[in-house]
Amino acid sequence: MANKARQTREFETSGDRELLSASAAVLQDLGFQISESAPDIGFLRAAKERSAREYGQEITRVLVAVLTTALSVVGGGNAIVIMPVDLHQQINASLVARPLNAEGTRHEVRVLFYRLVWKGEGQSGDTQIPPGEQRTEMIRDAGIYQQFFARLSKAVFLEAHKI
Repeated sequence: MANKARQTREFETSGDRELLSASAAVLQDLGFQISESAPDIGFLRAAKERSAREYGQEITRVLVAVLTTALSVVGGGNAIVIMPVDLHQQINASLVARPLNAEGTRHEVRVLFYRLVWKGEGQSGDTQIPPGEQRTEMIRDAGIYQQFFARLSKAVFLEAHKI
């Protein structure tokens, strides 16, 4: 329930197309490219590409490789482990706007941010771990949602007052 509250806001606006236009502009300001738009049903999808490399993963990868190499030398085996690390990510946003009243002056906007992450190659003993493994993660950072809705509130206000 907390996720839905974080992802949803209500807006007073004169029309749903203006709200979708303002939403698209905010997503573009945040570095997203609009990949799909269906104004008749109040839907937007956007994406942006980023590196997924994290300092902590690189350190862990090196430490595990050094420790498993040392254990292999001492134990006489081949238990070297090279952990795959995150290489690339695509951050996605899906937005739905729907009217809350018959007059169309009140709308609910729900936006979901999630990311697709691709891993690099690795090794476990004699087994190679090929690159390209993917995973999907919901982005639950409240700050991202707050930033989006703060900008959208400002854009809706400016649109309503023709500023």
